Amino acid sequence: MSGPARRVLVLGLDGGTFDLLDPLMEAGELPFLRSLAAKGIRGPLTSVYPAKTIPAWYSFATGRDPGELGVFGFAEPTDAPGQSRLVRSFRPVEAFWDRLSRLGVEVGILNFPMLSGYPLHGFVLPGMLSETSVTYPKELRAEVERTLGNGYPGELPTFRDAERDAWVAQATEAVRRRARAAASLAEQHRPGFLFALFRETDRIEHQLWDELDRPVAQIPADLLEFWRAVDAACAEVDRAFRAGGGPAVTLVISDHGHGAVRSDFLTNRWLHGEKLLVFRTPRTLTLRNMTSRLALAAQRLPIAVRASRRVADLLRGGRHPDLARLLDSASFEASSARIDWKRTVAFSYPVPEGIYLNPFNPELTPERRNAILADLRRRLEAYPEAKIEVFQPEEIYRGRNLGKAPALLIRVDGMETEPRMDFAYPKALIRNRPSYFYGCGTHRMNGILIGAGDGITPGGALGTTTLLDLAPTILETMGVAPPPNLPGRSFARQLGRAA
Repeated sequence: MSGPARRVLVLGLDGGTFDLLDPLMEAGELPFLRSLAAKGIRGPLTSVYPAKTIPAWYSFATGRDPGELGVFGFAEPTDAPGQSRLVRSFRPVEAFWDRLSRLGVEVGILNFPMLSGYPLHGFVLPGMLSETSVTYPKELRAEVERTLGNGYPGELPTFRDAERDAWVAQATEAVRRRARAAASLAEQHRPGFLFALFRETDRIEHQLWDELDRPVAQIPADLLEFWRAVDAACAEVDRAFRAGGGPAVTLVISDHGHGAVRSDFLTNRWLHGEKLLVFRTPRTLTLRNMTSRLALAAQRLPIAVRASRRVADLLRGGRHPDLARLLDSASFEASSARIDWKRTVAFSYPVPEGIYLNPFNPELTPERRNAILADLRRRLEAYPEAKIEVFQPEEIYRGRNLGKAPALLIRVDGMETEPRMDFAYPKALIRNRPSYFYGCGTHRMNGILIGAGDGITPGGALGTTTLLDLAPTILETMGVAPPPNLPGRSFARQLGRAA
């Protein structure tokens, strides 16, 4: 292939949502993104479910949904009860940039979440899952660090309340350094396709959504500076990419949206209360119930609120491992050894939105599965304190790997209530979240899509699109026929589809 019909740059803003970006653009805080939207098209981008970073970005890259990939979260079950392993990659499924690479288009992948780079026509600098990941080619990391003068930024450290200002400053600097790295690689390698992901946006939204969900004039100055840095980073990478010459298109996308988390639903607590998850000793959770009730009651006292936040700070990040292990005794992993696996019917692990039927229960025959699933669905949908939507995998996925999916998936209160897998509290539903809980923001289905460039008519109508639509769209935009069996719908004509 002599060269793509148009070069394509994709900038990923993890967790990006118009609910936040629109007010910032209207206030003039994001001039590049505002101009990009004015010069091109924009619209909501629907995520996959669960709307988690790993399955979402992997679905974007491959054009396949989680059911085809067999990837539903950050981790997957092993053959041992209560054990899991980290998802390593979307491979051996092919990413759309692998197709471009085989056709001779140089591609660049920066900060995509996977453990290791792999050979292709171009370069890969992985992100998120490993700060010491193997790049492709191996010397790429050294090249980037020479450009930056020191290390390439990894994931942000664990957030602590007492270190909020320094943490936001670190996030802002990481965005700037990542942009310099991406711009330098664009200038030096001139790839036909470049993907660069900014993960810091999601981390900021998780921790500080309550400070962002305000009129722009009331958002703290350092958070406005962070978003200005994100906007400037997008502009810097865009300029460097377009300097490579030829017709080009820039897409700004997110893997999912974001919003406030208002409640928590402890799925395993609910299953235990329904006598579907059984401990070997009936009074296993008695002590934990007492301490958690005290912790919740203490939240009514201002001095206890301040003290609990300080204790939470001490525990985050492994500074006091012995105390952390003691208080973590309610996690599913720590509790799994006390579960009676021969009598338990169902559990939630390692995907919080998923309920799995117990393969270690000898009485759970294949013939009983359908009746058990129907009963579980009925009970969940009838739960009086929250709206719980229940899906069987075949209702929302396609593909050959549905056997790896949870038996059921749940969505609670339109994702304003976050499913959790632990046994930390005596009731399944926590409506008044304690102030020491980790984060105040959580994911939504509504991501973002902004696109502009050569061949795109400004103001073109763009209906709702999905992450699965991007792979065929990008391929067609670059003059490459997508594989015939991709489920997504190409909207390349609205990007001035290449002949």
